[in-house]
Amino acid sequence: MADLLQLTRISLKAGQEIMDVYEQEYTVEVKDDDSPLTIADQRSHQTIVNGLEAAYPEIPILSEEGAEIPYQERKDWKQFWLVDPLDGTKEFIKKNGEFTVNIALIEGKYPTMGVIYAPALDTLYFGKKDLGGYKLEDVSKTELQSEEDLIQKSQQLPLTTYSDVTHVVASRSHMSEDTEAFIDSLKEDNKTVDVVSAGSSLKFCLVAEGKADYYPRYAPTMEWDTGAGQAIVEAAGGKVIRHEDEERFYYNRENLKNGWFLVYR
Repeated sequence: MADLLQLTRISLKAGQEIMDVYEQEYTVEVKDDDSPLTIADQRSHQTIVNGLEAAYPEIPILSEEGAEIPYQERKDWKQFWLVDPLDGTKEFIKKNGEFTVNIALIEGKYPTMGVIYAPALDTLYFGKKDLGGYKLEDVSKTELQSEEDLIQKSQQLPLTTYSDVTHVVASRSHMSEDTEAFIDSLKEDNKTVDVVSAGSSLKFCLVAEGKADYYPRYAPTMEWDTGAGQAIVEAAGGKVIRHEDEERFYYNRENLKNGWFLVYR
């Protein structure tokens, strides 16, 4: 059975690889889809793959930086690791600290466990079905002996209590018309709406933590961008639903590009 402490240790090693590059000069490549790629993405990917294959050789891995795996090969997977070795490469390049390592376990098309580690912040978010969602700050400085020890030393999510202000996670600088329309619909219900911003999968973490009530994503993402975040949000009692039919978000589709979705608590 997959263990959260094992995933934590793998994500911390990957985070160290990222930070080693972060503190140096590095070159930025551009992938076929125009997204940026650095040596940090590749070093993190290799660290995670090595760790997962050593600990769980029977579970296949689908990673952003891994080889393209044909749908015919993966369509019958009962479980697999869904990995984004460096989510928020643009944030990494800007050096604002808001980038993450994302690892999720997908079982029967849904995430059942996930870790998100923000190495520049040294903060870990994690969640597991039927166990809850948690946050641990200064994780690299915390001695951890077991999964139980990890849980005991972490704060259970959500952390904040009800507020009469509705908080929405969105980009202040690149607000889409559809997101503005969503915010306007909240205001029509006589709610005071505050817009908060965050990079990478930390937007999911804000909802899980209770610092945000909604995260409307009305723009393209990929499966590896969302798997770990969904695991943590759902473990903390929130929901991630598809925009088109309000059904629960699921994974291992033939086309790995996500449609629009809404995260809420």
